[in-house]
Amino acid sequence: MSRPFLPGADPVGAALRGFARAHAGLVELSEDPVHLRARERDPRRSVGLVSGGGSGHEPLHAGFLGRGMLDAVAPGQVFASPHNRQVLHASRAAAGSGGVLHVVKNYTGDRINFGIAAERLRHEGIEVRRVLVDDDLATDSEQTATGRRGTGATVVVEKLLGAAADEGRGLDELADLGAAFAAASRSLAVAARAQTSPHTGSPAFDLGPAELEYGVGIHGERAAKTVDRPPLEELLPRMVDELLAALPPGPDDLLVLVNGLGATTQLELYAIFERVAADLDARGLDIRESLVGTFVPALDMAGFSLTLTRLHDGWSQWWRAPARTPAFPCQDQEAIR
Repeated sequence: MSRPFLPGADPVGAALRGFARAHAGLVELSEDPVHLRARERDPRRSVGLVSGGGSGHEPLHAGFLGRGMLDAVAPGQVFASPHNRQVLHASRAAAGSGGVLHVVKNYTGDRINFGIAAERLRHEGIEVRRVLVDDDLATDSEQTATGRRGTGATVVVEKLLGAAADEGRGLDELADLGAAFAAASRSLAVAARAQTSPHTGSPAFDLGPAELEYGVGIHGERAAKTVDRPPLEELLPRMVDELLAALPPGPDDLLVLVNGLGATTQLELYAIFERVAADLDARGLDIRESLVGTFVPALDMAGFSLTLTRLHDGWSQWWRAPARTPAFPCQDQEAIR
């Protein structure tokens, strides 16, 4: 049994057309090859910001198109990398006088297709660099050939880079900043139920009612271990312990992202944030910035991820800078008009 509300043979195409129609003042859709671009950008921006990846993670990435964040995105099929032609055309549309910067999550398909597009862009005379987001603590292992996966910190990197790009910074400086943002971030995700397969209508993997997948991926990858599900007052300190131990040295000022994986309610996410915040307060750490909500889901997986980012000088101001996009919450929309 397929999912009851996904339309026909091309659910991603229908969703993208609906997204573009719903946010017609902010984004524009091109269907051959498929990519989306923002309708406006800060006039000071000389470097276009491009990202992309598989569908099923909405609002990542298209929801962050717009002034203050991304200039173009290339969406793939569900949990699948976009084709390099999509990335190429999105990059051509976004490139400014200073070139284009790719924000790429660390997955083999994304790296390959963004890499092919980058070579073609260079052949056309367009300068291009890449920021690789690799924040997933669960795959920080010598046994993981590809290294840490890119997960929740992608939102942090895209927001901070967007604000820095709006100050007119050049390609090399933005690439270095993006690498620093990613290096200062670590994420960890858990799930109590797998996502529902769009094709079968059944969970992608089985978990018992008292089990927890500890270290799950955003494409529905199972964790290295399934554990007995502990109460939150035990689970969250364990996650925080591991994230803090993995973070590189730096300021005690933190950005905390509590991200839903698709089927976790706002009520639950804010309760999780409150417990995490109290824990960090007790450790003498300062939560300077925070974001709570569903920003990088895995379809309808019942779970959440925690992302911690050490905030260096000036980063908080970039986080607070206004953005006008379909999905990123902005406290001061008037500042950008």
